[in-house]
Amino acid sequence: MTETSEADTASARDESTAQVAALNLPVQTPSPARLPVVAPHRAKRRWARISMILAVILLGAGGGAYYWLHRLPELPEGIAYGNGRIEADPIDISTKFAGRILELRADEGDMVSAGQVVAVMDTRDLLASLKKSQSQVERAQKAISEAHANVDQMHSQSILANQEMNRARELLKNGWTTKEIVDQRQQQLDGAHAAETAAVARVNQAEHALSAARHDVELYEVNIADNTLVAPRDGRIEYRIANVGEVLPAGGKVFTMLDTSYVYLDVYLPTLTAGRVRIGDDARILLDAYPDQPIPAKVTFIATQAQFTPKMVETKTERDKLMFRVRVRIDAELLHAHAGDVRSGLPGLAYVKFDPKIDWPDRLQGKPQK
Repeated sequence: MTETSEADTASARDESTAQVAALNLPVQTPSPARLPVVAPHRAKRRWARISMILAVILLGAGGGAYYWLHRLPELPEGIAYGNGRIEADPIDISTKFAGRILELRADEGDMVSAGQVVAVMDTRDLLASLKKSQSQVERAQKAISEAHANVDQMHSQSILANQEMNRARELLKNGWTTKEIVDQRQQQLDGAHAAETAAVARVNQAEHALSAARHDVELYEVNIADNTLVAPRDGRIEYRIANVGEVLPAGGKVFTMLDTSYVYLDVYLPTLTAGRVRIGDDARILLDAYPDQPIPAKVTFIATQAQFTPKMVETKTERDKLMFRVRVRIDAELLHAHAGDVRSGLPGLAYVKFDPKIDWPDRLQGKPQK
């Protein structure tokens, strides 16, 4: 019975195989069982995640260590600070009149002193006008000489007319002349006096013409001098805006210089702190480029109106929204001794001591460098 069933099963298998072959279908053979395998990309992702976590931990630890080592020591009560940038007063050296640049005697970065010539403008037209005014002065001087000669002449005629008038009166008393002759002599005397008065007036007129001509000469001399551009203060040339040969309008800028005698740093302090600061309070400036060299300064300006915190200013707390601008200025004598070291735009911190009873910390003593 068993052998018969196995034979039937085998014949049935052969028939199904024959049918599949007749239909040109692929024969499926049983495959061995597969074991579960972890995909390689999943392992790589897991290791990348672990590496990222370790990197974040290391960076955080490093940042914390850096902050701990470089953090600013606490300040005593009575000293406030804020950050800003060192600035020097800019001064524009400009033309007074429209004209052409003839010569430049300074360039960017040069140190200049007050009164030093930095540029010369073309003044040929002014020189021609000056010569014309000088000629008018000479002509006015000659006119005055001529007017004085006329006065002398008219004065002589007045003396002669007066003498003739006196003789005519004596003759009239003795009856040796007529009344008509006396009247004629009187008219001549009056005419001589009038001519003398007119001559004197012409002298005054010539003198006024001479004064006007001299003022014209002075005006052209001043204009020519103003076309020689000089540095108004000691400082450093920051920008050269124009070049030789350029024609500039009146007020055209040639240079921008920095006044090295007026260097300051503006900081913003909250209301409670700014209210205790006074003009003349002692201050220190500590630049990022020179963290070990505090610079002595004084408070020279406190804003009268509060304003919102500028974006570039960091505050200790977010609740201090209204701030007062406070300016600390470096002493002019110290700047004069170190004029070559003055830089504009360097960031740093300004410390203000509004409590005179406390002393500066050792790191902010601010002993001037020799």
